[in-house]
Amino acid sequence: MFLFAAFLALQLSACDNNTDAEPKFDQTPTERLNAQKAELNEALLSSPEGWKAVYFTDNTVLGGYTHLFKFAANGTVEMASDFDDVAKTYLSEVSEYQIQLGSTVSLVFTTKNKIHLLSDSNDYPIDALTSEGYRGDFQFLYYGQENGEIIFRTNRNNQELRFVKATKEDWDDLVLNFDMIPNIIGDPTLGLYRGLEVNNGTTKTTYDFNPFSTVTRHTTITDAAGSYDMGIGYAPNGLVVSPPVVVGNQKLSNFIFNETDGSFTATGTGSVSASIKYSDVPFLLTDDYKILLSGRAYSRFGYYTDDYTVDAATNSALFNEEIAKIDASLPAGQYITGVQLYMNHSLGNFIYYTFVGRGALQHFVDVQEDVAGKKIILKHKSWNGNTTVATPAFLASFDNYLMDTNGIYVKKESFKLGYSNTVYTFKSLSSTFRMTTWQLN
Repeated sequence: MFLFAAFLALQLSACDNNTDAEPKFDQTPTERLNAQKAELNEALLSSPEGWKAVYFTDNTVLGGYTHLFKFAANGTVEMASDFDDVAKTYLSEVSEYQIQLGSTVSLVFTTKNKIHLLSDSNDYPIDALTSEGYRGDFQFLYYGQENGEIIFRTNRNNQELRFVKATKEDWDDLVLNFDMIPNIIGDPTLGLYRGLEVNNGTTKTTYDFNPFSTVTRHTTITDAAGSYDMGIGYAPNGLVVSPPVVVGNQKLSNFIFNETDGSFTATGTGSVSASIKYSDVPFLLTDDYKILLSGRAYSRFGYYTDDYTVDAATNSALFNEEIAKIDASLPAGQYITGVQLYMNHSLGNFIYYTFVGRGALQHFVDVQEDVAGKKIILKHKSWNGNTTVATPAFLASFDNYLMDTNGIYVKKESFKLGYSNTVYTFKSLSSTFRMTTWQLN
């Protein structure tokens, strides 16, 4: 599979990217180090607009941070980054650097600047990184040059980092990286599902593109075999991913944004491409719906208006509007607090609506399987056991989406919402209605 190959390629790169020249045995170790030091110093000063690096400190949990460096012969460096828009880290700052000799030659940023934000152990984006910060470094071991790029490895975890020559536009447009964030988060009006479609020139393989976290700049890609980490870096015209998507012998990492349809596409040669795009149909149809079928164990799924489920990015705008519509239709002092689906309960299958200020309502349903479409269809039986009672007017619009005659897709999500409970999303086939719940037992 493509992304498995990406991980394998990433591991192999640790062996393949050492571009040091053959040892010169007519030089002493000190002479060789001094020659490398001079070589690195000359390289750092050779680019009029400095250098650019998209630094992925750990792509298993974090994304990439663009840094720009302009080195001066007096040991100072002008630096800017896209670490933080609020702190305006895109505004350049001058600090000091050294090329130091040890067991190898290394570039060390010796006084505080933007790069140190990634190595501050007291500043961490999520609890899992407590005391680790962003796992970054400010000392980079020199490993030579290739195709005009300077190759380093981080002192902290031996990750490769490449400096490429920067342009004036890189400095001018760095602030535009932040404008790309809403496009990376996604626009549900363009489609309820996002996927990664990989084209090797003859066949296409698709993955689910799971919700993107701006806190960690990270997401996962999912296929039937499992989930794969993907760190994301921002660019003025799109995004950068790590590890790259590997198609044959091609590595695709730079995705260009298309304003027309909201997609991001990386283009290779020979009709090879990879696109992050939208669809109203899931990119990956699964058997997740089968947990609701007759004969399975009792299961319950719940959405609540006062807990983590209300903030799920996978809830659609239409769903949120319908919840608000219920509250607007109720008398003052009454409002909805939850929607639960009870499946294979001793009383049967029912949708359970709870409120403040009024009693709960049970909509009993039958569950029909659509094998070919990999979905379920809920069919009305009764309200609170009374087959002659009509759907309450204030619930009619909302409930109708769950009773979609074309069916409901069910997806077991790879992310969590506050607690350890498994998360499931239910999506009406005929509309943009999408509700995310916890599995409660």
